[in-house]
Amino acid sequence: MATPLSADGFLNSLRGEGLSVTEVGDWRAHNRNSKGAWGPVHGIVIHHTATSGTDASVAICRDGYAGLPGPLCHGVIDRDGVVHLVGYGRTNHAGAGDPDVLQAVIAEGPLPGDNEATVDGNSRFYGFECINTGTGQDWPAVQVDAMVRAAAAVCRAHGWSERSVIGHKEWQPGKIDPNGIDMADFRARVGQVLRGGARPQPAPQPSVPAFPGRDAFGPGRVNDAILQLGHQLVRRGFGGAYRVGPSRSWGESDRLNVAAFQRAQGWSGGNADGLPGPETWRRLWS
Repeated sequence: MATPLSADGFLNSLRGEGLSVTEVGDWRAHNRNSKGAWGPVHGIVIHHTATSGTDASVAICRDGYAGLPGPLCHGVIDRDGVVHLVGYGRTNHAGAGDPDVLQAVIAEGPLPGDNEATVDGNSRFYGFECINTGTGQDWPAVQVDAMVRAAAAVCRAHGWSERSVIGHKEWQPGKIDPNGIDMADFRARVGQVLRGGARPQPAPQPSVPAFPGRDAFGPGRVNDAILQLGHQLVRRGFGGAYRVGPSRSWGESDRLNVAAFQRAQGWSGGNADGLPGPETWRRLWS
């Protein structure tokens, strides 16, 4: 049992485990707290999305769908191992589950079978949705590694063991997710990460790529440089205006993120107009 981490604490725990994290829009304030409690928390539930495509999957998990408003989890883990944060607080991911399973998670003991759905899990568990069609096949190793490390990150932050991690199929009768993932093996891998001691260092930043020129950016522009710029803004923590994530098409979210980075350099006026010049470009990679 624990008080939920702050949003920044949650973010930092993931990055501290060496994960690549993308912040999607106003994720810190996007939640279902008006519908019920958030906390105390006891563990983490792992899901699959039963969807394909990163952008579409992230959008569904952030916004929800008819009959189930978003957010549908805290983080979406894509097939490249990137964690997309879409909400924080109470989210519609766990639903009602088995009280005996909850008590086993709290005690960090062996899990019983789930045969009831009478306890609210949305208030008690963190949730990660993992992009997979749900057929039980085709789980990339890099994605599963990120899933393990994301679960370990939250466990480490709370001082929990791997027994605080469960699959949706172990919580709610009739669920099959994450299909194709052996949760006993998954927990064993989480335990190995937790007992590994030192956390991995984040990957080094790439060298500064050649500046493509001012004309590459602005309304109506579509090119790889815009996508490259967007990914670097996210890596540097200036991706807050993206609703889903960077793309090859220039948009207002790109301008707002660039302007935020420019203001962080102490610039103002025309020097913080959101259109990258050579110095903005250089500093983004420095």
